[in-house]
Amino acid sequence: MTLERRGFLAGAAALGVAGAAAAATPAPGAMYGMIGKMTAKPGQRDALAAILLEGTGAMPGCLSYVVANDPGDGDVLWITEVRESKAAHGASLALPAVRAAITEGRPMIAGMQTIAEAAPVGGAGLGGRR
Repeated sequence: MTLERRGFLAGAAALGVAGAAAAATPAPGAMYGMIGKMTAKPGQRDALAAILLEGTGAMPGCLSYVVANDPGDGDVLWITEVRESKAAHGASLALPAVRAAITEGRPMIAGMQTIAEAAPVGGAGLGGRR
């Protein structure tokens, strides 16, 4: 089974696993960005990262998705993503592969936080989007 990793953080947040941070709502049609902090249960970070990174299928509307280890905390992952819109981010939650990733990864998660939501204006790796 191929797990679509890019919507995992959003899906877990939507199911109430993550705490929500208040942020300004981006203008309609604006790119949508999110930075999240995911804390794995002790010893589970690598397995959780593998779930997030499994599969290479294109996620509609996803311009960038990065999973990174926190060098100072062996249980923390940082997830950054940029989507074409907030609607594209929300639409990923309906994908069966995202739902499967949530089911598989949830037992490994000790906590999640949305650190920031943003309306990116452009940058390297965003396909020339400004």
